[in-house]
Amino acid sequence: MTISTIWLCVLFSLIYGCGVLPIEATHYVYRNLQSLSSDSSNQPYRTAYHFQPPKNWINGPMRYKGVYHLFYQYNPKGAVWGNIIWAHSVSKDLVNWTPLDPAIYPSQPSDINGCWSGSATMLHGGKPAILYTGIDPLNHQVQNLAYPKNLSDPFLREWVKSAKNPLLAPTSANKINASSFRDPTTAWLGQDGYWRVLVGSKINTLGMAILFKSKDFVNWARAKHPLHSAQGTGMWECPDFFPVLDKSPLGLDTSVNGDDVRHVLKVSLDDKKHDYYLVGTYVAAKDIFIPDKGFEETEFVLRYDYGKFYASKTFFDKGNDRRILLGWVNESSSVADDMKKGWSGIQAIPRAIWLHKSGKQLVQWPVVEIEKLRANPVKWPTKVLKGGDLLQINGVTAAQADVEIAFEVNKIEKADVLDYWTDPQILCSRKGSAVKSGLGPFGLLVFASKGLQEYTSVFFRILRYQHKNLVLLCSDQSRSSLNKDNDMTTYGTFVDVDPLHEKLSLRTLIDHSVVESFGGEGKACITARVYPTLAINDKARVYVFNNGTADVKITRLSAWSMKKAQINGN
Repeated sequence: MTISTIWLCVLFSLIYGCGVLPIEATHYVYRNLQSLSSDSSNQPYRTAYHFQPPKNWINGPMRYKGVYHLFYQYNPKGAVWGNIIWAHSVSKDLVNWTPLDPAIYPSQPSDINGCWSGSATMLHGGKPAILYTGIDPLNHQVQNLAYPKNLSDPFLREWVKSAKNPLLAPTSANKINASSFRDPTTAWLGQDGYWRVLVGSKINTLGMAILFKSKDFVNWARAKHPLHSAQGTGMWECPDFFPVLDKSPLGLDTSVNGDDVRHVLKVSLDDKKHDYYLVGTYVAAKDIFIPDKGFEETEFVLRYDYGKFYASKTFFDKGNDRRILLGWVNESSSVADDMKKGWSGIQAIPRAIWLHKSGKQLVQWPVVEIEKLRANPVKWPTKVLKGGDLLQINGVTAAQADVEIAFEVNKIEKADVLDYWTDPQILCSRKGSAVKSGLGPFGLLVFASKGLQEYTSVFFRILRYQHKNLVLLCSDQSRSSLNKDNDMTTYGTFVDVDPLHEKLSLRTLIDHSVVESFGGEGKACITARVYPTLAINDKARVYVFNNGTADVKITRLSAWSMKKAQINGN
């Protein structure tokens, strides 16, 4: 597989790490190419308000004394995977980030071959602790502990590793796969006074979240059974387990449970390279998780994001009573192009995340702080968008923008009939923005060149299936670039909205090589990476279009140019 399919894992609000496995050959390590990385300044594809370091390979939060901390996996020597350390940046607002010295790097036998993914937990008295996966001299994956050296330092510049590392290690007695044992979660405290933590693993194709318990956070014992497992799912990377309120968007500390609380188990499936989540009940007395719907049919399990988004992690932002989600977005360019750019990988915009009032799924929305970058607002009055219309949104910086639009459809009888159930991504691939139907496609063309030789389309299409209306959301990259070396996969998902009684809303964040879209007020998210050759910087345009035969109404359109964030000195 190519470098563009590699991932790294996010950590707790304080952290972001990764469980990439060279020993299982799930990616390549281009050791001999790293010296080819070039200067990355003044490039058209570098993001302006999505987090990334000045150069080289990244993956890669906690809030402590009013400061957000982002730890991320970083290769200081090149734009490919390898030489991984934990880089460290801090922020007061989740938008502007200042780099600090690396926080964790190989220095003990238990991590001498790599410091991989992990999570942070706030212990008693507000003391942070990091559990992370290290690679020992035998290339075994083991779990290690680190504490901040100076608790009075809000920037937590220095970290000290436990002399008792590794705290958890695979042995012949515990029958844990030494090459499939990684990515400890944020721990939670049970009513019995014991801490609990999950570590991702597998036995053959049985994916699992192994549960460990500890009284002192140093000496851990494996529970009799995993918190949850599922046959046929393969390795569970970067597990995340957290509570959500049943009827409120407010976030909760990881240790909270109660009658009005549901739980979410998220796993990054190594075989699928996507993040899946289950909503269910945590039975604390038995330490088991019972999902409302399980992994029996993976294609119907919910995902955070239906595009490029992997190894994500949430954290509880206590100061704002919310849970924040971060995810890693890899490149769609070739390895050779990554080397020329001199960098690879970004973070998605931090998202607030909560349980929808239906209880069926999560909702995600960009953190409100990102809106302070908005400038030069453009607003349209309500207008009818006729079939074949293509209207340019003037007055915004099209390569660096935030666009919100809502559509209303009335002629639902015009919807095409879907004869048999088809995967939505396949539907979007077959029915791109150039394929007309009754209701749709309608939406946005972004990164569009003057003559439309290049464009990326994000759009809705309404379908009728078994007497029900389906809303299809697509992100079509098939014409995004004249450079055919790029991955131009088309993404898609169904959005759980009723087009007869609800507006079809779409918000798209556009940032030079990122198209991050939120459909149905955050019920469905699709993130894409695109690298146009013509539609770059001031040559890019953004349009609203309707390529269906039926008219649709724009009930709201607001667009802003986005100012550049201060990220790691850039």
